[in-house]
Amino acid sequence: MVKLRLKRCGRKQPVYRIVAIDVRSRREGRDLQKVGFYDPINNQTYLNVPAILYFLEKGAQPTATVHDILKKAGVFTELTLNQTKFT
Repeated sequence: MVKLRLKRCGRKQPVYRIVAIDVRSRREGRDLQKVGFYDPINNQTYLNVPAILYFLEKGAQPTATVHDILKKAGVFTELTLNQTKFT
């Protein structure tokens, strides 16, 4: 199973990458693909929306924090638009 979760980068100030990773891997393990970036100090977010939508359509589950980030960015509205377009 694939999850979308945060991978910590940065030594003194926490900066996170949003990655698609296998559930059995550890937090700093090898990821399948980097799909975003999150800086909680400066409140900056960069998302690769097509890649995120691809993984969500294939059944990837976001963690709670990543779910909140994606919800603020409006990714789930695009996901529902894409699903209604194909049915």
